Amino acid sequence: MESASENIENKNEPKKQAVFLRKKISLFRAVSFLIGTMIGSGIFISPKGILINSGNVGTSLVIWLACGILSMLGALSYAELGASFKKSGGHYIYLLETLGPLPAFLRLWSEIIVIRPAITAVIGLSFGRYIVEPFFAPCQAPVLAVKLLTAAGVSLVVYVNSCSVNWTARIQIILTASKLVALGLIIVPGMMTLAEGRYENFQNAFDISTITLDRIPLAFYSGMFAYSGWFYMNFVTEEIINPEKNIVLAIISSLIIVTILYLLANVAYYTVLTADEVLASDAVAVTFGDRTLKSFSTVIQILVALSCLGAITGGLFSVTRVFFVASRENQWPTLFSMIHIRRHTPLPAVVLMYPMVILMIFIGDLYGLLNLNSFPRWLFMGLVTFGLIRHRYKQPGLHRPFKVPIIIPGIFTVTCLFIVVTSLYSDPINTGIGCALTLSGVPVYYLVVRRSQGPAFCRKAAYLFTIKLQILMEVVQQEIVTY
Repeated sequence: MESASENIENKNEPKKQAVFLRKKISLFRAVSFLIGTMIGSGIFISPKGILINSGNVGTSLVIWLACGILSMLGALSYAELGASFKKSGGHYIYLLETLGPLPAFLRLWSEIIVIRPAITAVIGLSFGRYIVEPFFAPCQAPVLAVKLLTAAGVSLVVYVNSCSVNWTARIQIILTASKLVALGLIIVPGMMTLAEGRYENFQNAFDISTITLDRIPLAFYSGMFAYSGWFYMNFVTEEIINPEKNIVLAIISSLIIVTILYLLANVAYYTVLTADEVLASDAVAVTFGDRTLKSFSTVIQILVALSCLGAITGGLFSVTRVFFVASRENQWPTLFSMIHIRRHTPLPAVVLMYPMVILMIFIGDLYGLLNLNSFPRWLFMGLVTFGLIRHRYKQPGLHRPFKVPIIIPGIFTVTCLFIVVTSLYSDPINTGIGCALTLSGVPVYYLVVRRSQGPAFCRKAAYLFTIKLQILMEVVQQEIVTY
């Protein structure tokens, strides 16, 4: 692979580099990407969402731990898939290989119109709120100001992802460091307060009378949102150095680190703040900082905003490879499998999400968007691990460098599908919309993807349009197979 990337010399032509996605993600970069993507806005906004739906502090902490364990079961299953299948694309390519083209396309469709725009908007709005609020304190920041700054932040991330893989990786490492500093400024003062004997906020922590069982699935949605991102390395398998080893190590080590940090951060929150104060706060980390750091609380706001920006960067970097692979598999327009001739980034795939994300930012509500994207997201993750079980029995002789006990994907599948089904009862409007938008991909698949030939004039128009955009964006098809 290295020799293929070297400059090819010709006597009559200048040096030219082959165009393909290069393996530039080392184990350290992979771990930084995963930690940087998981630690986004979730740990700074999800405590309120989990507490609202869990009913009390004790159940809230149990759900944080349960979400970490559930994520680890999924992560181990995805580690096996990532070591077994050499293609990028994550959920999409695993569904294609194990359950067939229709489930894979529906995952792609929901990623484009629901999951990625909604989750990017959620994290982006958190970024905008943390940046803007200090300028308007003690008054509430204008919604339009938050949304305009959010749009500017997302635009910056899209630009960086379009320019360079190296830039993105280096920026992500810096932003990951800022996240760890932010968590340190929460955990250390919280643990110091706890060491002083401040246990009063944990009295009656498991008050059964406050628990509403029908809201527990929504608490899991908020918790799993905070952990989401452990699967992103599976999206960029072809760009990882030694993927059979590094995907497994990166996923497991980063998830252990994040679970420990999340539990410590939540204990710190509830040591300093009462449950009512957490529920009354739109930015728990800021309220915590005002109480513990006094005049330096603005530092936490800045670090949290950078944390959100890092989560958006890692998420967009990874998910654009799904569109790239889907195009390569002839389930999406050809243009999206093309790479910039000099920057070696999948420019069309990066730009694809931008308009939909901006739309979600200006029309969406933060917690509504969270539930909207959670239904299809966890539905398809359950289907991916079900596909792993099915593939084990269909292809028993397939070489699997890393293999988990079958009970692990089994538990993850059942839990995901249970949460998805019960959430339709807990929040029928937002989860119902997410379900409907996902199923809207069925007619698109049969009318467009299956009938890819179409009338001659449509094929010609599409071809000419693709050529024009290809010239405008300076992109070409990948010249070297990377899987």
